[in-house]
Amino acid sequence: MKNILALLLMLAVSLTFAQEKRDLKLNKETNLIEVVYFHDNGTISQTGFYTKAGKLQGEWLSYNKTGKKISSANYDNGKKSGKWFFWNEDKLKEVDYHNNKIASVNVWKNTEAIADSN
Repeated sequence: MKNILALLLMLAVSLTFAQEKRDLKLNKETNLIEVVYFHDNGTISQTGFYTKAGKLQGEWLSYNKTGKKISSANYDNGKKSGKWFFWNEDKLKEVDYHNNKIASVNVWKNTEAIADSN
């Protein structure tokens, strides 16, 4: 089930990026390609790095259309690694990857955010 959800999420993300504007530049110090994707309203959608072979590398950050950070992910030569974080209105989800597979998931709720919204 987790694999199916992950596959659907990756497919949705890749289809979204196929239609977004992006800027690419080679970082000569790291030998990685820096990329910035933009929402159709011009705000940054995602930032990250590719290897010259086209594999995701290092930290990737995603933002919603208002510029608020919604996720932080890490890749090592195209494989998911380390801690990933997903933010929404009242929760923070931490997903820990080991060998490109989910090792653990933790969820924290912000009770103040829930109380403040009422």
